[in-house]
Amino acid sequence: MKVLLGDYPVTHAVRSGTLKPSFPVEFADVRLAHHAFKRVVRDLEFDISELALVTYLLAKAHGKPYRLLPAVVTARFQHPFLVCLSEKLFKPEELSGKRIGQRSYSVTTATWLRGILADDYGVDLASVQWTTFEEPHVAEFRDPANVHRAPEGKEIVSMLLAGELDAAIMTDIPDDPRIQPVIKDQEQAIARWRERTGATIQVNHMVVCRSSMPSPVSGEFLTLLEKSRALAGSPATHPFGIEANRRNLEAAIDTVYRQKMIPRRFTVEELFA
Repeated sequence: MKVLLGDYPVTHAVRSGTLKPSFPVEFADVRLAHHAFKRVVRDLEFDISELALVTYLLAKAHGKPYRLLPAVVTARFQHPFLVCLSEKLFKPEELSGKRIGQRSYSVTTATWLRGILADDYGVDLASVQWTTFEEPHVAEFRDPANVHRAPEGKEIVSMLLAGELDAAIMTDIPDDPRIQPVIKDQEQAIARWRERTGATIQVNHMVVCRSSMPSPVSGEFLTLLEKSRALAGSPATHPFGIEANRRNLEAAIDTVYRQKMIPRRFTVEELFA
């Protein structure tokens, strides 16, 4: 089995070989799993893979032969990753019509944050001028008309500092006092989001396997992931199982559907079928 899986506290026992399946496994030699996500959804290279949740939903919409396993490997609240210059210091509700940069339109963090802007702050997403720097993982996905690729050689941080962007969504935020979070009341904002959605966390990456994989095989690997999570202290931020993730997945499906990235709202059961 060819497997793509990052080495995190909840996956370390599996990734390191402390927990081994009964079948032979070849782990991809990739420093950051997301660098190989195109190989998952374009080349169909892996039998079992970590995959960004939004990338998976788009892949499912375009008929890629993978099904979800209910194991969260990375999750967090995305509110801190929307930034702007301290000299401008926009409020979230002031971003309609502004220029916002993001690595790629279909990145999971960016998708969650667009939903937060629209639903919690009333931002008109269609009025925003979105600037991207990479193409989508899923080749068939088409960005909306108000998404434009940055000129060749441009970088998101330098464009923000030069005033070519009003705000940016990025996870590697420089330690620079000129760059500040847009959402200031983050704890209150997270509490409002959780109350509104009924979800517990904003999932980034889960695990998928080939749709044709026999259930005993995928089930064995899933059991190892559960044991690995237990060895890491069973963190609540990494929920395990379908019911533990139901509202998290429904919130993600709703967010992606309302941004017109998938043709309909999938049911949670469809993702695991």
